[in-house]
Amino acid sequence: MPRPFAAIAAVVIVICGLGVRTLWDGPVPKYAGDALYTALIYMLLVLLWPRIRPWAAGLASAALSWAIEFAQLASIPRWLHPLLGSTFNPPDLLWYAAGAAAAAVAHTLWMTRHTPRG
Repeated sequence: MPRPFAAIAAVVIVICGLGVRTLWDGPVPKYAGDALYTALIYMLLVLLWPRIRPWAAGLASAALSWAIEFAQLASIPRWLHPLLGSTFNPPDLLWYAAGAAAAAVAHTLWMTRHTPRG
């Protein structure tokens, strides 16, 4: 996937996250934010390694999100709380996986449409 496309997708993901927080209250923005957070990590991985396979980016982004969530069981420095959170919440793990899966499906569909067939 070309870097400019991944960069644009990352910006759109951030805009969606801000929009969800603006439009809804309660669990919707929280869990949508979890999925979008992992999708953003996915796109950042694609920016770093444009030839990364969707399954690899999906696993890596979900694993990183899960690692951050499990790190909340220990003590995360207070100054990192806005970025990494502060409280372990098991349902977040499901939403991280959903975000990684959605990003991987979108990436796979993009590759299917933009890969030359021989």
